[in-house]
Amino acid sequence: MSDAAQPTIAEVRAAAEAVKAAIDRHLEAVSSHSAADDPAVFTAYEQLATAAIAYDQLLYEVYDEVTPFEVPGDEGPGGYHGPEQPEAISVLIRRDYHVVDPKRLRAQAERLDDSLTPGGGGAGEVNAAIGVLFGEYEPDEIAARSEEFGLEEGDSTLWVAAAEPTEPGEWLPEPFEHADPQLLICRFDVSEVYDDEDPDD
Repeated sequence: MSDAAQPTIAEVRAAAEAVKAAIDRHLEAVSSHSAADDPAVFTAYEQLATAAIAYDQLLYEVYDEVTPFEVPGDEGPGGYHGPEQPEAISVLIRRDYHVVDPKRLRAQAERLDDSLTPGGGGAGEVNAAIGVLFGEYEPDEIAARSEEFGLEEGDSTLWVAAAEPTEPGEWLPEPFEHADPQLLICRFDVSEVYDDEDPDD
């Protein structure tokens, strides 16, 4: 546990007031800007983002609560550098699983595909079973039923990033080649490491 002085309720209130003031400044800058790249808008945006992050952190430390807001790019190096109004977005999802019960995994797949060798035990059989399950079920259903399929959920992350409109099939050969953190609009991470964090640290 940290020996540093913990924030007070008064500091949370001051941070909330700072967010309100930053919102007013941002609205004033946006409503009176004369060009698309007006530096006053960028400055007001950065000040609002900084105030919002500070408030969110204090709110969590004092009340163990968070705001519903995501600051674009606050997880990526250098911040968000994408368009203010993206023409398209990419949703990038990674979910990790541990294969904790290969027999259960194969049994579930064998119910769906009778071409699988009953009770087969080789690595190829496990890979084939995984292919059958992911071909049959949506990823969200597999996540919800992972234990039933002999899988144990690991870390997961979901990125929503600004993108350029593409033609059908254009990026399929290298679908994850251009995951640019500077185009990140928001992200959502799930991991046991967050469950173990002490809010006083």
